[in-house]
Amino acid sequence: MEHMKRVLVYRETLLPISETFIKAQTESMTRYRACYAGLLRASPSLPLDGEQALLVRKPSVLTTLRLKLYRKFGFAPAYKRLIASWGVGLVHAHFGPDGVNAMRLARFLKVPLIVTLHGYDVTTEQPFEALYGELWKEADLFLCVSDFMRRTAIERGFPDEKLKVHFIGVDTEEFRVRNRSRSKDSRKVLFVGRLSEKKCCRYLLDAMHMVQAAIPEADLTIIGDGPLRVSLEAQAQDLGVRCSFLGAQDSSTIRRHMEESALFCAPSVRGANGDSEGFGIVFLEAQAAGVPVVSFRHGGIPEAVEDGVTALLAPEGDSAALAHNILFYLQDPALARAAGLAGERRANQEFELKRQTAALEVIYDDLLRERAGRR
Repeated sequence: MEHMKRVLVYRETLLPISETFIKAQTESMTRYRACYAGLLRASPSLPLDGEQALLVRKPSVLTTLRLKLYRKFGFAPAYKRLIASWGVGLVHAHFGPDGVNAMRLARFLKVPLIVTLHGYDVTTEQPFEALYGELWKEADLFLCVSDFMRRTAIERGFPDEKLKVHFIGVDTEEFRVRNRSRSKDSRKVLFVGRLSEKKCCRYLLDAMHMVQAAIPEADLTIIGDGPLRVSLEAQAQDLGVRCSFLGAQDSSTIRRHMEESALFCAPSVRGANGDSEGFGIVFLEAQAAGVPVVSFRHGGIPEAVEDGVTALLAPEGDSAALAHNILFYLQDPALARAAGLAGERRANQEFELKRQTAALEVIYDDLLRERAGRR
């Protein structure tokens, strides 16, 4: 292991439980050894393998001041010395704002900087020149999680020549259904996601009101938590929609519910501040589990699924069309199974984690070779 080249994976908060895609990508590397750095620990957080550096351990008045000083001036000698001792060859930050702070580390270490752009960091309306102007100059490469993200980044002012699309993969073997408990008569609809404006579960509740009028035994399971949970629970009660709010769950529980579900539905929309779905890893997970997908034609979702083959996409914000597509799969289990099988094939052929991570390591190789050539 010691002879392997090292990459520093930077995320300011290490590492929220919703960001399993970062952990999965990082820990599936075979030719690079990953180390993690951030400013503080997420609560709750994912368990991480390998060396880790945190600027502060526990939030307090003093550590809050230390965080502010670091963000403004980048002063943290012991933190930087620890990271330097690992001998990393490049820094890979996730999300644009994290890239701004990771820029200081890359500059200190004299190594290349890659920043993955995921969604809100580019789609949300904000002063891009003021926020990212220096990063645009110093970062060596920006990885976009979809073509949609690349087009949006160009519109926001990101340098075209530094933008490259790279799809983050999923562990298709992990989501492959081994004990197919899903009945051919299943009427279970599954939602997994943060209960926020962008994920927009309220459109799904409206649709399920129509669906249950046609198929009374249809059922909705909602996995996830967020600021809109209380209002969504009230909406479900007002509409008389039969559904279960399970809160945040671990990946094994999500896999079990996918196995039992007739279809997966997550109708993301553009938020009031512009926040949009950059890609949507959960759509890949559903396809890997052989579950047909229903959603809106929005953001990077049409790249994650294949409309009319592995999924049915409705016009953004159209609850009636969403209900129509849900009913299409529920009323024709044979077509739903065909879409599910097509989804499994698509996930394996285009988004398999090891293959996509191997492609990422080639990107690392090319960048290091280019940097060495410039020297």
